[in-house]
Amino acid sequence: MHTNIKFRLQQKRELAIEMRERVNAYFKDNKLSKHGDFRMYLKTLIMLTIYWTPFVLILTVPMPTWAMLLLYGVVGVGLAGIGMGVMHDAVHGSYSSSPSLNRVIGYTMNMLGGSSLNWRVQHNVLHHTYTNIEGVDEDIRGRGLLRLSPNTPWSKAHRFQHIYGLFLYTLLTLNWIFNSDFAQLKRYSKWGLIQQVSKRPKLEIAIFFVIKAVYLAVMIALPIVLGIPWGIALLGFVVLHMVGGFILTIVFQLAHVIEGTEYPMPVNEGQVEHSWVEHQLRTTANFAPKNTLLSWYVGGLNYQIEHHLFPNISHLHYPAISKIVKETALEYDMPYHTFPTFFSAVSAHMGRLRDFGKGPVVEVR
Repeated sequence: MHTNIKFRLQQKRELAIEMRERVNAYFKDNKLSKHGDFRMYLKTLIMLTIYWTPFVLILTVPMPTWAMLLLYGVVGVGLAGIGMGVMHDAVHGSYSSSPSLNRVIGYTMNMLGGSSLNWRVQHNVLHHTYTNIEGVDEDIRGRGLLRLSPNTPWSKAHRFQHIYGLFLYTLLTLNWIFNSDFAQLKRYSKWGLIQQVSKRPKLEIAIFFVIKAVYLAVMIALPIVLGIPWGIALLGFVVLHMVGGFILTIVFQLAHVIEGTEYPMPVNEGQVEHSWVEHQLRTTANFAPKNTLLSWYVGGLNYQIEHHLFPNISHLHYPAISKIVKETALEYDMPYHTFPTFFSAVSAHMGRLRDFGKGPVVEVR
């Protein structure tokens, strides 16, 4: 279990202290809150509009099938935008200084068909703490279909994962809805992790099932009731989730499963070689830091290094504090992985998929 894994507390302790002090000084000197501001509220409105407006048009305006499917794709773009740029900050508590508002906005994950309860365990606890550690970080759990770490068992099918992998990425949110959400809820409850992240676990579990049922009724049953042929309604539902699932997956993969990042494994009864801060710097990468529009849409997830080191800070501040983080890391002779563009990062990710698919022993670049 993850509770057996320990990071070295003293190693690079000065780095952690210096980086935290410099970032805190930035907010103090500029009299800024670490949470979101009106820009988060505006983004929420825009993303909800992108998500719901096409769906309402599908339900109310007669149109050819191709136009309907195109609008379902736009709903998928909105889905990914809410997940990355709205929900993500909220479940980390950085959307607002109000815990109640963070909790409410976090439920937009359920509105997308997923589970904010599971996300707080899988993402906030397991992924953020034990990044790229095989068997604990579920973001690199390929379920036998993908080999996303050199420590994952290899099979011959993995030789082609750089070809079929991108298609599997489109299935992420469909898997949430019909499979992994239920499996995770059972697994996390058994491990006692649900109780760790929720003060009212029974209530949140009840909410999980109620919203899941309402979501399926609205997104699948309602279009059929309103006269859309069931085949078109189901196909549209699949299209929106393939679009949204692909965007979400590729953005998250570019942060960790990419050339240059490391995949440490605990030794000596669960001891990780590095401190937690050093571990994050070694296992995480940024991409396209100068692409303002991309950064806005993906909720600052192209600044994953800053996000992993300071998840309680709103992504609105990542471009500014990235200069501090990079400068401090380099001063202490630590890596700071970054790719100049989105497509250079995609290329590096595909190269990593290719490398991990070659065999059980591979030189990690």
